[in-house]
Amino acid sequence: MAASSKRALLHDLLKQVSRLFYTTLAVVPANVRDQVCLAYLFARAADTIADTDIIERHRRLELLGCFRNQFAGDHIAWERLRDIQRAVAPFQHESAERVLLERLEECFRLFCDFSPDDRRRVQRLMTTLTQGMEMDLRAFPGQSAADLAALKTLDELELYTYYVAGCVGEFWTDLMCAHRKALASWNVRDMATIGVRFGKGLQLTNIVKDLAHDLQKGRCYVPEPLLADVGLKPRDLLEQANLPRFRPVLTKLIRTAVDHLDQGWLYTMAIPRYETRLRLACMWPILSAGESLKLVMNSPDLLNPAVKVKIPRSKVYQIVGMTTGTVACGYAGTAYWGHVRKQIV
Repeated sequence: MAASSKRALLHDLLKQVSRLFYTTLAVVPANVRDQVCLAYLFARAADTIADTDIIERHRRLELLGCFRNQFAGDHIAWERLRDIQRAVAPFQHESAERVLLERLEECFRLFCDFSPDDRRRVQRLMTTLTQGMEMDLRAFPGQSAADLAALKTLDELELYTYYVAGCVGEFWTDLMCAHRKALASWNVRDMATIGVRFGKGLQLTNIVKDLAHDLQKGRCYVPEPLLADVGLKPRDLLEQANLPRFRPVLTKLIRTAVDHLDQGWLYTMAIPRYETRLRLACMWPILSAGESLKLVMNSPDLLNPAVKVKIPRSKVYQIVGMTTGTVACGYAGTAYWGHVRKQIV
């Protein structure tokens, strides 16, 4: 199959799985777009395996391990991959997940066409991401508020945010430095370290934003020692009335997220301005996270699962319009980030 046909197939699949990510992907430079696209699809497939509640937990862990093993060497175990498809695809009520799993073989055949270095980058990413998904399944044995469990230590939270997001910063840095000449002068190791903090900031934002909904699924990502500091237990977060007591912990988590996002902004500003697409691809999630944290900080209903904390589409358009209209100008973007930041903490 010609390269152009494979690329069209890949992007068509992404459009079916996530129109939002497909739209965002358009800003990513063309020579790294396929790698980012396929990495996203693999991560989405692994997440689907982990989240298919109708399959027993021990079986999901087994299937997730089998999926990770496909990235352990130079050869794909095609029959094992088909076993995963047969085990998980029939239980997908969302058509996007079913389509992705049914076309997983095509994704791996495209993966095999990547350069050895790009395959290595995706392999490293998927090996780490799946560890985070396994950590989720082991740390939170229940599926509802009745079986609520929390992370035990701050170190567990650090490790979890690295597994599920920080490692993406490493992958992104390694990939961009390898393919974008403008980043040839970057120290890959140092910038990857900053990229890890960038990813952790985005994940902490998701954790505080989705707190009430995760609690209903039996998952409390706020470590027990932080809650104990203010006289709370994980189950206390199921009561909206405990929000005032939880505020000091929430503020601490938000400040940590902002500190990480500050590093993400420094990372973004280190990208030469003429690499407009790369700058925009980094600016958008940081500014969106900042707007989300502002809502979280001021929400009177954060612990209410009936209320979803989400920035309006108009705010997303505002962020995209401002940054695109100023051609990813560092001065304008930094002023915007500073303005949002002051309203958070």
